[in-house]
Amino acid sequence: MSAVREFVTGAGLLGRGLGLILRSPRLLLLGLIPAVLSGILYIVLLVLLVRFLPDLSEDATWFADGWAGWLRDVVQVFAGAGILGLSVLLGILTFTAVTLLIGDPFYETISGRIENRFGGVPDEVEVGLLESLRRSLADSLRLIGIGVLVAIPLFLLGLLPVIGQTVIPVIGGAIGGWLLALELTGVPFQRRGQRLRHRRAVLGASKPLTLGFGAAVFAVFLIPLGAVLFMPAAIAGATLLARRSLGKPITITTTASL
Repeated sequence: MSAVREFVTGAGLLGRGLGLILRSPRLLLLGLIPAVLSGILYIVLLVLLVRFLPDLSEDATWFADGWAGWLRDVVQVFAGAGILGLSVLLGILTFTAVTLLIGDPFYETISGRIENRFGGVPDEVEVGLLESLRRSLADSLRLIGIGVLVAIPLFLLGLLPVIGQTVIPVIGGAIGGWLLALELTGVPFQRRGQRLRHRRAVLGASKPLTLGFGAAVFAVFLIPLGAVLFMPAAIAGATLLARRSLGKPITITTTASL
């Protein structure tokens, strides 16, 4: 039950982040600018994916060309569902990475305001813009690489009847949520001079909390335009997740506005 409570608490951090962002229209607008720019690009890519999905399904099931018509069609449908699921998982991870890179100064400001609202970071480490971008790019590429390695077996398992359409999407969502939490907490951890390996260790010590937050973000990112609209809230929530995982207070200590 403790793990369940932690999972629910983690999911609730996204809601707390949303509440904080909605109290400051300026921060909301600041966080939407890079998300909208990335969103336009990914909407175009999604339209292209849907347009060519039947062709991709046929190419992926070349081995079934000589099978009976109905069986070949069933395999192609499963393949199409697997390709779509794989694309969604990688799309969410890469969208987050691209948006964080585009909006690094914006999200640094949002995260910093949230930190100050809850007591600040006494031992804050100053990182230059170019160095911050370099670190973010390196960490994002590592996480995307992990996502690709995980997505391939998930795609193959997605071809299995029933299990591939029920259990596998849940596993994919859990893995996607974990990777999202690692990506989104990059800014607050960099502020403390900590890199991806530190994030994995700290968040790994609070797995239910981290998975709860990541799963909530992954779920809202599946909603059309959800990734764009909720990106500022996700950054705020990730800052709260980082503070809680590091044993820092997430009770408001100042009445100053965001």
